[in-house]
Amino acid sequence: MLAFARVRELLGPPREVELSSGSTAGSLWDDLAKTCEGLPQLAQSTRIARNGRVVPRGETLEDGDEIALLPPAGGG
Repeated sequence: MLAFARVRELLGPPREVELSSGSTAGSLWDDLAKTCEGLPQLAQSTRIARNGRVVPRGETLEDGDEIALLPPAGGG
């Protein structure tokens, strides 16, 4: 699992996570938010990508997927 910007600061370096059968992008976020102070406040602005494609939180994840947590991009 990859995380960027503030999300990475909160979660630390990239790591592997184990998922239960039927886990969704949203349930992964919820599990992470339970154990990481500060993460719940970023829920509305963070997008979840599965294998390089932003997905809805209801999308089912599979073993071997590459997950990225993407906060909003700024700059210009």
